[in-house]
Amino acid sequence: MLTLQFIPYSEIGSLNSDKKVQKLLRVVQEEKIILLEGRLASTEKSELIRKTMEEIDEKFKGIEIEELDLDKKDKAFLEKIKTVLINFIMGSRRGLTIIGPASIIKEIKKDPDKIQLFTEESRKRRK
Repeated sequence: MLTLQFIPYSEIGSLNSDKKVQKLLRVVQEEKIILLEGRLASTEKSELIRKTMEEIDEKFKGIEIEELDLDKKDKAFLEKIKTVLINFIMGSRRGLTIIGPASIIKEIKKDPDKIQLFTEESRKRRK
């Protein structure tokens, strides 16, 4: 069975980077695919990847991660300033991040407007 877990920004927005990374990694290690409201900071994304590399073993094969940015690149100047101010005040809530175990996610395809997630059944669950 494939399990998706939605994590709203409000659930992790107040956590420091270490706690955020620990929470996300713990959920993925339970073989769940995370649909995260918003995006991680580049330092948080790097730290998540680094910690994942430390955890890889026979059972946990790593993660796949992709972000979808909902901000249009061709916005008017004033709209861009408004978006920057909102992100600064409220955090990076615009967008969607998908994080999942590499043992389940076969491929993530991204184009500017959508993400396609291709999965395969986890080997340990096959009978």
